[in-house]
Amino acid sequence: MSTMRSVVAGAMGEPSEVLQLQMSSVPQPGPRQVRIRVTAVPVHASDLHTVRGRYGFVPEFPTTPGIESVGVIDEIGSEVDGLAVGQRVITAGVRGTWQEYLVADAERVLPVLAGMSDSTAAQVLSNPLTAVILTGEVLDVQPGEWLLQTAAGSTVGQSVIQLGTHFGFKTLNVVRRRSAVDDIRALGGTAVISTEDEDLRARVAEIAGGEGVFKAIDSVSGQVGADVSRALAPGGELVVYGALSTHRQTEADKLTIPVFARSLIYETKTVRGFWLFRWFSQTPKECMTATINKTIQLLDSGVLRVPEGQPVPVENFSDAVRLAEAPAHGGKPLLVFES
Repeated sequence: MSTMRSVVAGAMGEPSEVLQLQMSSVPQPGPRQVRIRVTAVPVHASDLHTVRGRYGFVPEFPTTPGIESVGVIDEIGSEVDGLAVGQRVITAGVRGTWQEYLVADAERVLPVLAGMSDSTAAQVLSNPLTAVILTGEVLDVQPGEWLLQTAAGSTVGQSVIQLGTHFGFKTLNVVRRRSAVDDIRALGGTAVISTEDEDLRARVAEIAGGEGVFKAIDSVSGQVGADVSRALAPGGELVVYGALSTHRQTEADKLTIPVFARSLIYETKTVRGFWLFRWFSQTPKECMTATINKTIQLLDSGVLRVPEGQPVPVENFSDAVRLAEAPAHGGKPLLVFES
């Protein structure tokens, strides 16, 4: 066990052209670090945008993508307490996870509950955690309140609906296609708007009544994000956490939300951003651990359910990359490292 497999981007570019499987030396943990034998890592669209140079940070190339992992601790460095060899763990805020062995700071490693599948554990810290933070810490959505959200069929969107059912807030769910409406209702969404054949602002007013909606989250940006901001009640707040409408956009100056100034000024609305990576880098350790543990408990109890991922052997990483951005691809592609 002196070498390991990893997926590496040799240069910035289209993932299908610049990613390759490499053999390299197995890393050694230093003080306050552990080494993890990785079992599964999800392939997120954001990982691929990072390789393209279109994400919120541009790594130095060559680089190993990946922001989540589940695995088993196989070696512990000095000055580490509370973790043991053989313990199954996830990494929080650790980059470069698409490799067979991963060294991480001990404070960025969290134990996994015994009954949780590798698939669920590998996906805790992106979508379910985002939903918990947005509805709790960021917007503090209370029982009985409306929360308007775009891309309601996404994994974050589904988690938000499940949280609404559990905590008693109402979800006003925006989807692109009429065909998605029944699925959102079946999941527990309070109301659904299909932008394919409905006017977003008119329908928000009909559904939420004269007072309107005070809290909204958007992962689409572009014109849809702008429409949501105009649909808010006076004093309302929109938190933008993604830009799905621009994922194929290569010109940075076209990544916009054309906010209507009169609506913003005279109705004193707020539009602000949220980025999970910044949350990881700025949240105090105790607060971060508490929020992650809350998310894990919600998953363990069945309040939150993450669709099972599609395991892909690391040698076939190109299939996982293709699946990650394929329309209606089903479960999240998971790179697995089986010896």
